[in-house]
Amino acid sequence: MRAVDQLVHSRARVGPRSALLPLEGFPFSRLPDWPEAQVRILAAPALGAQFAQYLIDLPAGKQGQFVPDDSLETFYFVISGGGKIDAQKGQQNLNAGSFGLVPPNTPAVFHAAQALRLIVLRKRYEPAPGIQIFKAVHGHESQIKKEIWANNPHSLLQTLIPDEFVYDLAMNIFTFDPGHGLPVVETHVMEHGLYFLEGKGQYYLEDQWMEVQPDDFIWMGPYCPQSFSATGGAPSRYIYYKNVNRDVAI
Repeated sequence: MRAVDQLVHSRARVGPRSALLPLEGFPFSRLPDWPEAQVRILAAPALGAQFAQYLIDLPAGKQGQFVPDDSLETFYFVISGGGKIDAQKGQQNLNAGSFGLVPPNTPAVFHAAQALRLIVLRKRYEPAPGIQIFKAVHGHESQIKKEIWANNPHSLLQTLIPDEFVYDLAMNIFTFDPGHGLPVVETHVMEHGLYFLEGKGQYYLEDQWMEVQPDDFIWMGPYCPQSFSATGGAPSRYIYYKNVNRDVAI
């Protein structure tokens, strides 16, 4: 928040196929199943996204959940804090870097032992003929190998969700050393929900470069021209969603 004698300005940009949304612009929401939590709704169909993404701050000693739905799958990633989740495969410990994907119609109850900050993404699961629905996945980013991407050892990719047909989404973490980034301007049918974790850089959206920093959220719709270049003195790191492994609806 700025002092009352300062001009109000923002890096926020919202276009027909993309949005850059700094955290300071999001007011807190309260949700019935997260009564003690501060919830920021980062993306929703009202923006143009075909998914919903949340940033949730759950105080120590409190709990929250998303009511099971027969068509919605739920991904989570812990940014900070610790606790547990009750979900398919039983209770799992949570700390910074924990992640998971829970199938539709499955409870997922979060308990905060310490103040817990997490990203949650929910979307409609897309069934495919002959493909069985997946079972819950839980893991930690430290268990996921950093693969060299595009033959550049300064660009590393972690694939959190296995690239298998039972999954209709990908959640990945990119890490770029300063001066490195995406070597092309991408344009593709998949949409993204991107949360910037560390460092800083320049993100290209539609037709302009924009500065980005930790806690920025970016939505990229289908066929939005996009690219990234890391700047500053430390590696840049972000986690992003994309819809994969399914044909397009016609």
